[in-house]
Amino acid sequence: MSMHFVARTIFMLLAPLGAGLASGQNYPTKPIRISTSGVGGGNDFNSRVIAQGISGPLGQQVIVDNKPTPLAAGEFVAKAPADGYSLLYNGSGLWLLPFLRDNVPFDVPRDFAPITLAVSLPNIVTVHPSLPVHSIKELIALAKAKPGTLSYATGPTATSSYFAGAQFKIMTGVNMENILYKAGSAQLADMLSGRVPVAFIPAASVAPLVKSGKLRALAVTTTKPSALVPDVPTVAATGLPGYESVATQGLWVPIKTPAAIINRLNREIVLVLNQPETKEKLLAQGVETIGSTPEEFAAFIKSNMAEMGKIIKDAGIREE
Repeated sequence: MSMHFVARTIFMLLAPLGAGLASGQNYPTKPIRISTSGVGGGNDFNSRVIAQGISGPLGQQVIVDNKPTPLAAGEFVAKAPADGYSLLYNGSGLWLLPFLRDNVPFDVPRDFAPITLAVSLPNIVTVHPSLPVHSIKELIALAKAKPGTLSYATGPTATSSYFAGAQFKIMTGVNMENILYKAGSAQLADMLSGRVPVAFIPAASVAPLVKSGKLRALAVTTTKPSALVPDVPTVAATGLPGYESVATQGLWVPIKTPAAIINRLNREIVLVLNQPETKEKLLAQGVETIGSTPEEFAAFIKSNMAEMGKIIKDAGIREE
């Protein structure tokens, strides 16, 4: 028997397997793992909602695997086989990491294939009721009239609220002191006492206090009003045209994963995100569902990296 005949026979036996993988017909045949970070946090909760939703349609168990940091989750999936069984769920901080620190072991556009942009998490520009401002225009005017006297609260460096405040300062040129809080409870306590009169803060944290009248919402940082606070206008519409700052989260697989598998995952995940019960469940956590094509997600990442990369560089921001 010639070696040519043996090689040809092996090729004929394996070819259907390769074709099946490329077409996605045999996918999935085993449990799927979604790697994310932050046990008990937003990434964890959102991942589990999606995992539970797609498990039935895919006919396989979908496991959420929590890594200690976004960096660890990204590095794990970047090294995983490109077969559709290792997914990554994380936020915009993942593709901004190279701007914030050195020696990041992966590059999002180079190492990951996007599945879908999943959710957005708006921030609200909030003030204590004693501050005599009722719009972004009035806040900018007050800050310029009294430079260096107003302070504003955000989360730690490189969080979405931190970026929202940094972008506001760059676009307006106001002189306001940023006070960083690692704990949201401490931030809210200082806001309620009036110690810090202004805050860029996740909508989920502050919406109940706004509705009760204990704090005043000036605007949301998104381009459109948020379902979380539907009566609150946007920053762009109330004094700062062109402003947009929004935290987003999405899903990826390792680069070179077959397109048919990516499309199957996209279809099932977007269907789950569009279900009324999913929208309601996530909205209760301060999260708004999106759902996009892989191409739309890739374009969003490219645009956001260009915009935020410049802001990070101009402000000299480095991850703590």
